[in-house]
Formats: sequence, C-alpha cells, structure tokens
Amino acid sequence: MSTIIIRRPRRAGGSGVLYLLPFVIIFGVFGLFPLVYSGIVSLNDVNLQNPSMMTFIGLQNYGKLFADPFFWNALWNTITLGVLACGPQLIIALGVANLLNYKMRFQTFWRVIILIPYATSVAAATLIFAQLYGHDYGLINSIISSVGLPKVDWQGGTFASQFAIATIVTWRWMGYNALIYLASMQSIPDELYEAAELDGASKWRQFVSVTLPSIRGTIMFTVVISTIGALQLFVEPLLYEGGSIGVQGGVSRQYQTLTLYMYQQGWTYFHLGYASSIAFSVLLLVIIALGGGYLVRAAIVRTRARALSFTPKAVS
Repeated sequence: MSTIIIRRPRRAGGSGVLYLLPFVIIFGVFGLFPLVYSGIVSLNDVNLQNPSMMTFIGLQNYGKLFADPFFWNALWNTITLGVLACGPQLIIALGVANLLNYKMRFQTFWRVIILIPYATSVAAATLIFAQLYGHDYGLINSIISSVGLPKVDWQGGTFASQFAIATIVTWRWMGYNALIYLASMQSIPDELYEAAELDGASKWRQFVSVTLPSIRGTIMFTVVISTIGALQLFVEPLLYEGGSIGVQGGVSRQYQTLTLYMYQQGWTYFHLGYASSIAFSVLLLVIIALGGGYLVRAAIVRTRARALSFTPKAVS
C-alpha cells in the first residue's frame, strides 16, 4: 500500500519584501520625501537663501494664489499652450501611424526616422526653432516676406509666440505618440479590415469605423499623458528666448507657464514657500486630468457594454 505525502507550500517569508525593498527605498527618497517636504514648505514662509528658517503661515500661500493675476495668467497660458500642442500633435500622430501601418518599403527606416525628434536634445531643438522663428533673419519670416506678407513677431505676439512653442512640442512628441498608436493598430485583427473591405468600405471608412474604435483606449492614454506633459511644460518656453525674458515667459508674460512661474518665484525671487504652493497646484491639475481620463474611459466602457447587451424586442 503506497503512502501519499502531502507537503505544505513554503511561505515566501521575507524574500518578497527584499525584492521590493530597492524600489521602496528609491521611491521614498526621490519620490515620497520631496512630495511631503514640498507640502510642508508650502505651508510656511521660506526664503531660499535661508531655507532652514521656516515661519508657519498655514494656507496663506494658497490664498495668495487666488489673488495673484500672474498665477491666473500662467494657468491660462498653460491651458492654451496645451491645446495648441496636444491637439495637432495627436491628430498628426494618428495620421502618421495609420500610414506606417500599411505595407511599404523600408518600414523600419521610417519608424526610426519619426522617432529621431524624440531622441533629440530638447534644448538643442528649442534653440534651433528659436532661430527659425527669428524676427529679422529667421527662415519662417523670410518665407513669409518673400510672398509679400508682413513679418510676424514670433516672440512678442501672444498667439504667435505660443504657436511657435507649440510647434516645438508637436515636432518633438509626434513620433513618440505615432509609435504608440502604431503598436496598438498592429494588434487589430486583419479579419476586421477584410470584412470591412468586403462590405465596400474605403480606406477612410476603415480608419474611422475599424481603426479608431479599436484603439480608443490607447488614444485616451495618449490624451491623458499629453495633458500631463502640457501642465509640466518648462524647457521649451524657458529656452525660447532665454535669460530673464525666458524665465518671465516673454516681455509681457505672454507664454509663461505654471512651471515657469514656479521657477521664477522659487529661484529668482527666492519665495520657496510660495513656489511650493504653485507646485502643488500643478499636482492638483494633474490629479484632475487623471481623474477626468478615468471617468471618460469608464463612461466609454459602460456605453460599449450597454450597446453589446442591448437586444431589440421582436415586433409582433
């Protein structure tokens, strides 16, 4: 008669904790601690020249934000720059990804080419675009004046300067988003396109009726990530004119973003407590963007589930 031996599974013990420990330490030192410390600093009156001397003032820094016209100007500039950069960027990325999804020669070459702007130094790209948008000797104004149109003040004009900065952001991130869309498009079953083609659908109809609904989640992801990136826009407007004008966001603050205003308050005026409150306002906007993306995604899922579960009643 054979004996059956049942062994109890070994407990993981502390091995799992040891695997997580490096991440916990790095996140605690470089993520959690700066966040908590910034929150504490935002509740105090702190000067960067003497950061150890803190005077607790409660929510006065946050109250000051509501009465600060420069804060609201920076918030509005951040929103308009985000709209000018994110919208065209994602639309162009969708079109480029759809083209790359077709069979063509040198597919790998073209995919590498569109990723080059993302791999390029943002500082170098901004300085080159600043030269292109120069008022007197810039290439863009030279082309405009060659057709008899007046030159555009790409630095002084509010819309013109924001448009110029938005083109830098679009140029840099379009290829990155296009590759994300392309990876999602390649997971769509070919049978869906074959069925649409048998029904006589054109390439445009296939794109609208098959491709877009199939990558809706990816589109939502890129919209949220691009929105968060727009809220944190810093290097492009800082280096567009450079120096103190760049920190100020132009002569009349026409493209000063929230992160630029935070930098100016903290590292130019040494108001570290007030700068920390601006940083937390940006964090709040990021949380709102994430929450909005989650709610939209949940609404889309519910709508699709309701459409799939709907069964029309038979007509007697």
